[in-house]
Amino acid sequence: MDVREIMEILPHRYPFLFVDRILEMVPGKRAVGIKNVTINEEFFQGHFPGHPVMPGVLIIEFLAQVAGVLAFTTAENPEMSGPTLDRSVVYFLSMDRVKFRKPVVPGDQLRGEVNLTRLRGTLASFEGKVYVGETLVAEAEMKAMLVGKGKSADGG
Repeated sequence: MDVREIMEILPHRYPFLFVDRILEMVPGKRAVGIKNVTINEEFFQGHFPGHPVMPGVLIIEFLAQVAGVLAFTTAENPEMSGPTLDRSVVYFLSMDRVKFRKPVVPGDQLRGEVNLTRLRGTLASFEGKVYVGETLVAEAEMKAMLVGKGKSADGG
């Protein structure tokens, strides 16, 4: 899946779209996405001048966006869910056991591997890991709510 297809699924746009490509997609199970980290990223102007490091929160945002693509793809698969989840909005509810293992710098390519661990109604749980090459740089457990478009998280 290339960036054009990703933009048909995710609502994010520049400068906040962090998934460049989906390499692997198994609806209801797993997704693998990549992000090419370049010195042209706006956040490097201030994080940190002379020593550019990708903010950890944006590494986790990348992972959450890969999970979002998996959630949308799963919700659109009639064998996985009901029609109420079609083209849902994904709201992340929690990030647990977040760990940062190594800094990410310009020139790195992030590979996010996300597994759907539970889908019950509109609630989904994921486990994700981010690698640069074979080196684990971050990991997290995530919970999200899938909400039909036009509805708020409180059901209204």
